Parts: sequence; structure tokens; C-alpha cells
Amino acid sequence: YINNMDQWKIGNVLVTRIVEMEVTGGTKFILPDATKEACLPIDWMQPNFMDAEGNLIMSIHALVIDTGDKKIIVDTCIGNDKQRNIPTWSNLQTNFLNDLEKAGYPKESIDLVMCTHLHVDHVGWNTMLVDGEWIPTFPNARYLIAEKEWTYWNDNENEDLYGPVISDSVRPVVDAGMVEFVDDHYSLCSEVSLSPTPGHTPGHVSVLINSKKKRALITGDFIHHPVQMTNTDWCSPADYDKKQAQHTRESLLEKYVNQDILVIGTHFSSPTAGHIKFLEGGGYWLDIKNVK
Repeated sequence: YINNMDQWKIGNVLVTRIVEMEVTGGTKFILPDATKEACLPIDWMQPNFMDAEGNLIMSIHALVIDTGDKKIIVDTCIGNDKQRNIPTWSNLQTNFLNDLEKAGYPKESIDLVMCTHLHVDHVGWNTMLVDGEWIPTFPNARYLIAEKEWTYWNDNENEDLYGPVISDSVRPVVDAGMVEFVDDHYSLCSEVSLSPTPGHTPGHVSVLINSKKKRALITGDFIHHPVQMTNTDWCSPADYDKKQAQHTRESLLEKYVNQDILVIGTHFSSPTAGHIKFLEGGGYWLDIKNVK
């Protein structure tokens, strides 16, 4: 057991959260509407998703899906040694791979790497720096990327924004012949499939788990923080199409409210997963009780 590690069982499938970093405050560039004054009255978020002053707590983590037959890592965080334009994300030296191994998943054991989209904090550990070269971190894995997503970023990389994200964390695995470009409804195996959730990026996907009549949804970034359940119109400047992102978020909240589906947030701080419920007075909230 690792500090700060959460695990959930969905039927026969085990999902494990491996944290790269958890940060309180500093959400201006993720959710500018989420000021302390605006968040503080939303009291259901304390203490897990917001501190006593109204600062939001955010997490960057990977989620390992273990079906018994397949070991799948969803989103690979920021990575070590990457030169990034956000100072707190640049040239990181974290114990991410050690933590992954301690959880029972050495990098050689991963069968599939699934990136919900190709932003800086979802692709970093696709590669690692060895003797000055970026090599694939997971030597025995197939890397899966939605074809729509790759088509967009292959033509529209903007290194001024975050740094050379595609060149150091995506192209090396493409060039190594390890990437499979897939449809946005692709089935990774009998229990795990993709669901298109566009808006944040053009080819953004979420991951659905379905095992023994139990279901879970790994969000990716169609929602960054549980506060967006209550304020569904709060959008991120990083959203490619804010209107579509809001529509995706609202339609999924409506679809899954009061349903027996565990929602596991890709940036939600611990305990990270819960069930969507209606909030008195409008909107929704994340119920973290009765989560196994």
C-alpha cells in the first residue's frame, strides 16, 4: 500500500490510482471562475476537494485498470525531465515509476497505455529520458490514441503553450511503431471501452469499465474538478471548444445522475471517485459515501 493510493473494485476489475502530484489552489489557469469566494459556499466539497479557505484541491495521477488478463494505464501525467513552460511542471523528478512498481505494476507489466487526450499532463510518462533520448517507458505495451485526437495535434502542435509535448512524449512512441490509432468507441478488451467526450480537445475520450454488472467511468478532462458538477458552465481556458465541452459535461451528468456508475475523476483529489447526485437548489454533487 502506498500513501495516497486509492483502489476500487468494479466487478472483476481493479482500478488503482498512482499520484504524481496533488496541489491546493492555483486553479486560475484551469478554472478561472473557481475563485475562493465563488467556491467557499459550495460546502459539500470540503474537506476532500476544497480546503477551509475555498482553495480547490487538484490531482495529477494515472489510473491502472487491471482486468486480470490486461493491465492498462490511463493517462501518464507530466513525466520526469520534461522541459515545460509551467515552472512547477518543468524538469520534475518524482518517484512515479517506483510508486507504480510498489503498487504491483512495474513498467514492463503494462499491456496498454491509453491517453484520453494529448495534453501535457496526460502523456508525460509515455516516454522517459535515457542517455539523452526519449524512449518509450512501457516497453511491452501498445499505446492507444484516438485517431481524431492525433490528426488534430499532428497538425496543430503549439510548443509555445506548454513546451515540446508532442515531440518529447508522443512522437517517439509513434516513431517506435508502438501506437495504434483507434476509433473513439474502441473496445480495449471485453470489460473496457472508449466513449467519445469531445470539447476539451477534438478527439477527447473517456474510459468505460463494465464488469459483472458493475460500471465505472474514468472522466479524462471533460470535467476537471467536482465543482463543475455544481457549476456546469465553468469552463477551462484549455478547452478547445468551450460550448461543446459544457454540452458534453452536462449531458453526461444528466445521463449518469443517480445511476449505479462509479465516476473516477482524472484530476479529482483523493478519494477521487463517487456517484453523481442531484444537488438541492440545482446542479449536481459527487457523493463519496458507499464507494468500495
